[in-house]
Formats: sequence, structure tokens, C-alpha cells
Amino acid sequence: MGYKVILVHCDAGKTAASRIAVAVDLATRFDAHVVGLYVRTRFEAPIFSDGSLAMDTLYRNYEAAVKADEAAAAALFEGALKGKSCPHEWHTADGYADEALANFSHGADLVVVSQAEPEPSALGALPDLPERLALASERPVFVVPHIGVTTPPGKTVLLCWNGRREAGRAAADALPLLRKADKVVVLTIDPPKGLEDEEPTSAASIVTWLERHGVKAVAQRDSAADADVGDIILSRAADSSADLVVMGVYGHSRVREMMLGGASRTILGSMTVPILFAH
Repeated sequence: MGYKVILVHCDAGKTAASRIAVAVDLATRFDAHVVGLYVRTRFEAPIFSDGSLAMDTLYRNYEAAVKADEAAAAALFEGALKGKSCPHEWHTADGYADEALANFSHGADLVVVSQAEPEPSALGALPDLPERLALASERPVFVVPHIGVTTPPGKTVLLCWNGRREAGRAAADALPLLRKADKVVVLTIDPPKGLEDEEPTSAASIVTWLERHGVKAVAQRDSAADADVGDIILSRAADSSADLVVMGVYGHSRVREMMLGGASRTILGSMTVPILFAH
């Protein structure tokens, strides 16, 4: 079974074209339906605003900016689909991007967003959108680096494995991509010295499971020692020429509180290839 509905976050920021192109490429590969979603961020009055006339002007200016931004985003979406045969549809929602995408993800198999930019260029951009969505979405989240991609991702995949539920969920959610890959490297990282309560994880069972699903997988073991696990993952991705990393994301979501595991934070800050997260 492959992905049949791919949801992509659409805006008019600098990373939008690359993100939408990746979503359309995935939809084409899997003969899937691609859904573009533009989120109209709520108007929030500045605290220094003075008087109803000034407030009305601010609101009208904001509405005009949103209308122009939505039109530009829709043009990018339609432009990426020009000449493509995959079915598609366009939706808009009011609110915040993480909440809207999480709600729309119920009707999708995969959600595509971009890594946060050092300096946000999109109207109403959430600097922590990938983190929020990875914890809130019921579907896997495919994060495209803000520098973009030069080739379609998924030929060589690095699958991070530690035997936990989130890692198993990520492997299962990524299975359609793993089946199409030329090579899948299953990376296990031994715990640092001093953590005697943690036993080294074996990759044997997951490699066998992948092979039974037609995936060409090999195991690789590393040691955390004193290094950051996220840095090790990024280094091994570079060493293996991986163009996609698959991993479980660890953390929890609360009102006004988002907490991610350290490796996830490191990777989201320094990634140079797409990451598929599952929670």
C-alpha cells in the first residue's frame, strides 16, 4: 500500500516552491492525490494600537496582504502541477498552520512542510511549525530543508532505529518510500557510557521485517559516546549519501508547551536532507 493522499502546506514564502515541488513529485511517484492547504493566520492587534480608526486600517491592510499572499501561494501550487497528471485540490483554512494542518491530516497519508527559515519569509510563519505538527499530526510529517533539494528524495534512506514505539511507527509510515529506495541503512546508536540501564538495541528484527516487505536494508551500528545523537545521525546521513532520513519523534504536546527530544531538535535545526518524522 502506498500514499494516496499527500497534504502540502502552501504559502508564498521563499521555501514554498521547493516544498510544493517535493509534494507533487511524491504524488506523481505514488499516483496520489495532492491537497494544497493555505492557512489564513488570525489577525492579532498590536498592543500599541491606538483608537478604533487605526485598528480598522490595520485590519483592512492585513486582510489585503492575506488576500494577495493567498493568490501568490495558489499560483505556486498550480504552477508546480502544470503538465502533471496527478489529481489535486486546493483548500484554505483560518487559524494557525499547525492546527489547520493537523486537522486536515486526518484525510491524508503524508503531510509535507518546510524546515523553519533562519529569517521567516512567509506571512504569519510559525518558526516551530515542523515541531508542532510532528507532535500533533496523526500522519507522518515530511520536512523539506529550507535550502531545498536538488534531486527527488528516497534513493538512499537512513532509518534511525532504537526499538521504541515511535521508531517502529516511523518505519511503518515510511514503508512506501523504503520499498522504492535503492538502499536503506538502518542506524542504531549505542547509549553513552554510564547509562548501564540502557541495553544496546539490535537492528536484526527490523532488518528482517523490512526484507520481508521487499526493502533492501543493511544494518549499521554507532556509539553515542559523548556526541549529540542528532549530530551522529546527520553525520551518518552524509557518510551514506542518504537523501532522506526517517525517524521517530519523541516528546509531547500541551497548550502553549511543545517539548521535543534532543536529537529531533538538533536535526530540525541543522538538517540538509528531508526528514520523515512519525510520533
